[in-house]
Amino acid sequence: MKIDLDQIRELLAVVSATEVTELTIEFGDQRITVKKSPPILAETIPVLPKPIVVKTEELKVEPAATAAPPTPHPSRSAPEPSPPAQNETNGFIHITSPMVGTFYRSPSPESRPFVDIGDHVSVGDTVCIIEAMKLMNDMPSEVSGKIMKILVDNGTTVEYGQPLFLVDPKG
Repeated sequence: MKIDLDQIRELLAVVSATEVTELTIEFGDQRITVKKSPPILAETIPVLPKPIVVKTEELKVEPAATAAPPTPHPSRSAPEPSPPAQNETNGFIHITSPMVGTFYRSPSPESRPFVDIGDHVSVGDTVCIIEAMKLMNDMPSEVSGKIMKILVDNGTTVEYGQPLFLVDPKG
């Protein structure tokens, strides 16, 4: 018996419609083997959002002219209001995490950190690495200025939008 092209097409259709990965058919001295490889999944590269740069400014709150101050309940003593703290971020800019992951200050444990307090960074300079799903993501600075404070400890987990560095754009 001779196998014709229509039979091969039908065989291929049957194999592709099932979960069979390999099929061999022999007719006398003729032999046909059909192998189906598992579907190739395109390697996806996660699209990461850009780092969020938040300018923080001092917030001034003025008391309303018509509102009376609340009176404390006689049986409970109200805590004394603390004086407003000086806003340490006045005029400074936060460099925030663009993703959830693990924060690393240097490319390896033996290497020196990308930036230290007092260092000047330019737009595009790598300031840290954030590891997410076993991928090491270099984090570029979106601002130029002087690093005033590092807000996260090396090797800790950070959240999306969490402030990592405090930068003085005038520095």
